[in-house]
Amino acid sequence: MAKKKQTKPSPTPIRVTGSEIARGLALFLGGFSLLNLVAALRYPAFDLNAWWIDFRPVAPVVAHGILAAAAAVMIIYGLRPRPSFERRLLTLALLAALLIVTGRNIASFYILLARRQITAAFPVPFALFIALGLAGVVLGVIFAGRIPAVHARRHYAAIAATVGVCIVALPLAQMHCFGKIDERRPADAIVVFGARVYADGSLSDAFADRVRTACQLYSDRYARTIIVSGGPGDGGICEADAARRVITQYGIPAAAVIADPNGRNTRSTAANTARLLPEIHAERVLAVSHFYHLPRVKMTYQRLGRTVHTVPAEESYPLTKMPLFILREIPALWLTYLQPLVP
Repeated sequence: MAKKKQTKPSPTPIRVTGSEIARGLALFLGGFSLLNLVAALRYPAFDLNAWWIDFRPVAPVVAHGILAAAAAVMIIYGLRPRPSFERRLLTLALLAALLIVTGRNIASFYILLARRQITAAFPVPFALFIALGLAGVVLGVIFAGRIPAVHARRHYAAIAATVGVCIVALPLAQMHCFGKIDERRPADAIVVFGARVYADGSLSDAFADRVRTACQLYSDRYARTIIVSGGPGDGGICEADAARRVITQYGIPAAAVIADPNGRNTRSTAANTARLLPEIHAERVLAVSHFYHLPRVKMTYQRLGRTVHTVPAEESYPLTKMPLFILREIPALWLTYLQPLVP
């Protein structure tokens, strides 16, 4: 009689649950909170309220303490997802405090919109995304005890994938939420960030958009001086000088235009103009660039102790390379965030 062939039981499929997403969110939000706290310690002028969660008018020492504690419990939850009763209560209490503050931030954004103190082409506050992430972590903590503890590569891969999505999504959210807010108001100077200039001296479409926006701000009497910055362009043409020539063609007096020929990148432009502003008795500044660039512009100035208000360049038509510019800005913004870790 032939023996019946035995079949191996199929392996139990590993089901990726919301727990892995919650743990990935907790690790990312906790790590990012700590990164911002390091920046606040490294640069006294760095206003953590403007880039993460706005605790004003709470004293900075209290706000930083709450953020540090919340970051710690989120990271611990991400690494050890089955908290004790006491740790669960502490984690939920700290996350609830952050959710209350982010809810207030969301309300403040829409109040400013309603009062027309700001305009936004993307009328969604960054705090809303933070609140959704925190809510995901809260749900993970609440249901942590109902999910069996498993240690499988697929689960760790899901956590890592969640962190990876957040690494890409956060700069994109900041570009659209912060970069598309128009903060124009009376100022002393307008700073225009350079872009490509061709060998014949003509401006690239991106640079022309920035220059045209600055000229409109000047014509509308928002400021009395335009500072245009940019380094060498194609064929050795100086970006700043080429833009200065175009600005005067708009009928703006040459005496009202200052060229910074050494603005080779965002950091050098911010540093050069920050040194120049006291010389021309300019305190209030409008910074003009494309929306994807403005969060990095604002952060760079802030670390130099200078607060600027940003105005996104009005595009004459959608730039064909815009997706490339946005993708390129993601690592550039992260390098700016990571700069405080470098001695």
